[in-house]
Amino acid sequence: MDAMSTPKPILELVLGTLGMIAIIFVHGAGIRIINQRFSDSWVHVNEMTAHWRINALLAFTIGSLAGLHFAETLLWAIPLSLAGLIPSMRDSYYYVLENYTTLGEGTVSLPDRWRLIGPIIGMSGLFTFGWTGSVLVSIMTEFGKVDRIRAKQKSSPGPDG
Repeated sequence: MDAMSTPKPILELVLGTLGMIAIIFVHGAGIRIINQRFSDSWVHVNEMTAHWRINALLAFTIGSLAGLHFAETLLWAIPLSLAGLIPSMRDSYYYVLENYTTLGEGTVSLPDRWRLIGPIIGMSGLFTFGWTGSVLVSIMTEFGKVDRIRAKQKSSPGPDG
């Protein structure tokens, strides 16, 4: 079979899968950078570190993870818009966010011959959100360790009894 007679669903699946692999790769690289920055800051945290500093670190980390997801969805939206599959960039980005988060309202759609891309965008969101969730569990485990140390210090009698 030559390239001109390749069934369209195969092309959709191949292009969508390549896009998903690229997004998951970007997510992995971004997660690694965010995790390294968190670890570099976390090594300075101890039971005496002010609560606001620890909370600021958490807020910065969550903001970084959200920014990573926004960048990934933009990487899906730009080619859809540039290819003219969804005319406006705003609608293209909305379409991607709708599928990536599996909201699925369906108010914006791709042409029928490209509609398999939507579920693949959804799959990429499932992978990346799951990965982000596991990173947050790991981070919150570290917060819990500090909280337990502080709780033990509060409940132990001081040197004066």
